[in-house]
Amino acid sequence: MSGPLPHWGEQTCVVCPAQQLGPGQFDVVDRPGPEFAYRPDLGWRATPDGVAVCVHPFRVGLPAGRYASAGEPVPDQAPRPAPTPAALQLPADLVDLEGWLVAVLRDAPPEQIFTAVARAERLAGERFDPKRVVAAMRRVLSVELANR
Repeated sequence: MSGPLPHWGEQTCVVCPAQQLGPGQFDVVDRPGPEFAYRPDLGWRATPDGVAVCVHPFRVGLPAGRYASAGEPVPDQAPRPAPTPAALQLPADLVDLEGWLVAVLRDAPPEQIFTAVARAERLAGERFDPKRVVAAMRRVLSVELANR
C-alpha cells in the first residue's frame, strides 16, 4: 500500500507521517526524543537525515522498526503494541500531549478509566495551558472511547 491506512487518520497524531505515508515509508520508534525533532518543513518528526518517524507505535499499530531507513519488512499482522513505560511519562512538549493521553487511556484497566482521565487532566493541566489540555482530551477521548 502506498498511502496511509484508513484507520490511521483517526488513530495517529496530526503530525504523524502515518497521516500521509503508507506502511514502510517511515520508521517507528518507542517514544519522542530530541533525535527525532519535529520538522515544520516536512510536517512530522524525522531523523537528522530526513527519514520520517512515528514516535507512538501503540497509535500506529506497528512495533518499533527501521522500515524506511533500513528496509525492515512491515509485519503483516502484529498485535498492537502496548504503551511503554516511557510513553506513560508526561511529555515536555505540547505536540506530544495527545500521544501521552492515548497511552494513559490504553494502559488503564476498564474499571479505572474515569480515574485515569481525571489524573491525566490534572497532571497535564499543571504543565500545559488548561484550554489546550481540554482540546487535546476531547480529540483523544472521541476516538479512544469509541474504540473500547
